[in-house]
Amino acid sequence: MSNLVVEAELREETGRSAARRLRRAGKIPGIIYGGDKPDLPIAMDYFKISRLLEDEQFHTSMLEVKVKGSRGKNTVLLKDTQWDPVKDTIVHVDFFRVSAKDAITTEVPLVAVNYEKCPGIVAGGVLETIRHALEISCRADSIPEHIEIDCSNLEIGDAVHIRDIPLPEGVTVPEIEHDEELNFTLLTIAAPRVEEKAEEAEAPEAAAAEGAEAASGE
Repeated sequence: MSNLVVEAELREETGRSAARRLRRAGKIPGIIYGGDKPDLPIAMDYFKISRLLEDEQFHTSMLEVKVKGSRGKNTVLLKDTQWDPVKDTIVHVDFFRVSAKDAITTEVPLVAVNYEKCPGIVAGGVLETIRHALEISCRADSIPEHIEIDCSNLEIGDAVHIRDIPLPEGVTVPEIEHDEELNFTLLTIAAPRVEEKAEEAEAPEAAAAEGAEAASGE
C-alpha cells in the first residue's frame, strides 16, 4: 500500500452553494463512497491535494484518507478528479473504498523506455504513441504505477502490440481477455515525414536566396 495520506475533514453542508464557499476558503469538496458503507462527504486543503495529484503514484495506489471527526480507517483509490474547464482548477475529488484483496479495474500509464537510442530513432524515425494508458485488472494492492514498453530493438516500421509486452504478475488486460484474437497497437516507429524532409531541403536554398538578395541590395 502507498504511504500517501490524504488529510480531510467532514463536510457538514452539501450542494453547490456550500461547495463554492469551501473553494473560496481554499478547500476542495470531495466524497468517499462504496464498500457497502454510507457516502462520506469531505473537504480537503486545495494546496495539499494539488500537490498529491502531481504524484503519479497517487493515481494508481491504495491511499489512506484520514478524516477529522470521523471514526474508522478509510482505505481508498482515487476514482475521479473534476476540473473547472475555464480556470483549470480542481472542483471536486472522488474516492472509492477498497480492501487489499479487492479485484479492481483501472487505467495505468504506458511508458516507452530505451527509445532514444533504438535503431529506428537513430535512423531518423519518429516515435508515434497510439495508446498513452492501458486498462488493467488486478488486486487493489498490486496496481503498477505504470507499464513499460521496451523500444531498444525497434527499427523504422516496427510496431509494439499489447501481446508483445510482459505484464506484471497478477495483472490482466480485460480487452484481450475477452477477445483472444485482439492484439491492438501501442506504439510504432514511423518513417520521417515527407514534409519534414522537404523543409530540411528547402532551408539551405531559402538561406542562399536570402543571401543573394541581400548582396544585390548592397
